[in-house]
Amino acid sequence: MRTLIVAEHISLDGVIQSPGGPEEDPSGEFHLGGWIAPYNDEALGQDLQALLSQPFELLLGRRTYEIFAAYWPHVLADSAHHSIAALFNSVPKHVATHRSDTLGWQNSHALKGDLAAAIRTLKQRDGVNLLTWGSGEMVRQLLAAGLVDELRLMIYPVMLGRGKHLFGDNAQPSAFTLMHSSSTPSGVLLARYARSGEVRTGVVGKME
Repeated sequence: MRTLIVAEHISLDGVIQSPGGPEEDPSGEFHLGGWIAPYNDEALGQDLQALLSQPFELLLGRRTYEIFAAYWPHVLADSAHHSIAALFNSVPKHVATHRSDTLGWQNSHALKGDLAAAIRTLKQRDGVNLLTWGSGEMVRQLLAAGLVDELRLMIYPVMLGRGKHLFGDNAQPSAFTLMHSSSTPSGVLLARYARSGEVRTGVVGKME
């Protein structure tokens, strides 16, 4: 069984919309695109390199796929992002889309049929981990189906007040274990959570 890892830039109030720039996703009159830019530093880059150091295949929603496909194939060889571009361009990319004929980025494959069923099948195949970045609408469906094994959250010290959130009301109740955490000089919390079973409940202060 392959591990499905979800990596997200997220605000204190749970927003993940358009973190990298205003043009990424301005839908819903969201005017704060690019909210992670002031916090970019070497520590964030090192965390990203650690995430990408293990073999992976990308699992993407349609909007994130289009953003990636418009950028990564065109990164120049002398760019600071060239090593990431080389990875993203070469690995298999599994895409939640109804328009498979428009997947022009090399090594891209459309998921067919019911999304949750398609991803369960994908996870059951032998192979490397599946990495999802962004893809908020798809991730909310994955959380509802209990298919996310690991969350890699980069939590920024901002409240955005509005925008698309990572967690919806229909997420399957699940317990997670904090596997690692650190902070960057700019105040971003880096947290890695692994799914660890069902939610346990009790009464605070009551002795068993």
